[in-house]
Amino acid sequence: MTDHAQTPPDENHLIATRREKLDRLRAQGQAFPNDFRRDTLAEYLIGTYGSRDAASLEAETTVFALAGRLMAKRVMGKASFGQLQDMSGRIQLFVQLNVVGDAQYETFKHADVGDLLGVRGTVFKTKTGELSVKVSELRLLVKNLRPLPEKWAGLTDTEVRYRQRYLDLIVNPEVRTTFEKRGKTVRFIRNFLDALGFIEVETPMLQPIAGGATARPFVTHYNALDRDFYLRIAPELYLKRLVVGGFEKVYEINRNFRNEGLSTRHNPEFTMLEFYQAYADYREAMDLVETLIRDVAIAVHGSAVIRYQGRTYDLEKPFNRWTMKEAVLRHNPDLDASALVDRERLAAYAKRVGGDVKPAYGVGKLLTEIFEKTVETTLLDPTFITEFPTEVSPLARANDADPTVTDRFELFIAGREIANGFSELNDPDDQAARFRAQVAAKQAGDDEAMLFDADYIRALEYGLPPTAGVGVGIDRLVMFLTDAPSIRDVLLFPQMRPEA
Repeated sequence: MTDHAQTPPDENHLIATRREKLDRLRAQGQAFPNDFRRDTLAEYLIGTYGSRDAASLEAETTVFALAGRLMAKRVMGKASFGQLQDMSGRIQLFVQLNVVGDAQYETFKHADVGDLLGVRGTVFKTKTGELSVKVSELRLLVKNLRPLPEKWAGLTDTEVRYRQRYLDLIVNPEVRTTFEKRGKTVRFIRNFLDALGFIEVETPMLQPIAGGATARPFVTHYNALDRDFYLRIAPELYLKRLVVGGFEKVYEINRNFRNEGLSTRHNPEFTMLEFYQAYADYREAMDLVETLIRDVAIAVHGSAVIRYQGRTYDLEKPFNRWTMKEAVLRHNPDLDASALVDRERLAAYAKRVGGDVKPAYGVGKLLTEIFEKTVETTLLDPTFITEFPTEVSPLARANDADPTVTDRFELFIAGREIANGFSELNDPDDQAARFRAQVAAKQAGDDEAMLFDADYIRALEYGLPPTAGVGVGIDRLVMFLTDAPSIRDVLLFPQMRPEA
């Protein structure tokens, strides 16, 4: 691995030279002024004046104030050009000695790419037709001490991009677009649910009992109470407490933490949408999720047809809906329906396909292992998988016709799980029994099994209405909407291993 913590010798020289410039600025007075105020952005000028011809702009006398980072410059004797980048985009600067005077022209001549400037001027078009700002006043606001990557080489080292996201955002404009789309996705989801009468809430991130999902939690110690607490692995049990209390349509866009590995699909800190609706079941929840995914794609991408990693996905088409058993049989011709209830055959097949097999695993857990190893990544077109085994669904309602499976679904797109939902288990005695089974599994060595939450059982004893609940992975959804191959591409500051 490249040691990114070390600075190359030539870069050390450039930094030293820039520090000398900063020292001279300090000697002259305030090196970091904070009294320049801009009144416009590059995007506004381009949108307002970009389509005008040069002749019509000659009559424009409005002086605009802009501020941003100098991304390029070209000094040509007594007239020079620069490229200024602000939060909205870039615009060209035209700086003339006879307009700004000796001192300010010298400031521009000796400015480095990466410096932050404040300028005032009028708009015009050059002979090549590029909208530009004819600068009448120029100030150096912040001295850049570290050189930006070369224009043509750019910043392509993905590890550096993830570790130094601030630099990535400066030099790779498309990265900003990804995170603008992420923000738009979250805003749309909020508006979508608000319009349906859902109420947004906040539940604890520091919890005395890690519950709501089967995952290994992060543990911390709370000194004031002298006891261990857990970073939230899911808000589910708190949100369902609120449904008990009368919040019958409730949601949270939340940060969750799971003590798991780093990969292109996993980050230990991630964002989820969870929503719950009383007097609804998992089928209605599936319908709502399908509409949400389709509508958010149109809102963010401009179309329900998405191009992701070289493949086209048409979200206008109805999503596939298969049971887990149907999906396993479709993708494993060596198995037949009779094998799906035969533990020995399932265990042997699960081992054959690389699944985890332990003595405590029943047919439901083994079936899930086979599904995860042989089916999950093949589900490219949007597909709901239903009827998850009760054994792996400790919070879902058992199916009335077949109690070995639950009224649960997961949505897969491009081979990744995007959403998980089910009709909630609201029988307190059944839930207590499943918690006890989870405790036994944890004692047998399953680090991801749940703890027994006595207060949640008490809440159920007051009565949880028939309820449907759903969790949607925001990070994975944004990956799909922005054609990002890795979850790190849609997290501003992904978790990274220590630098060498």
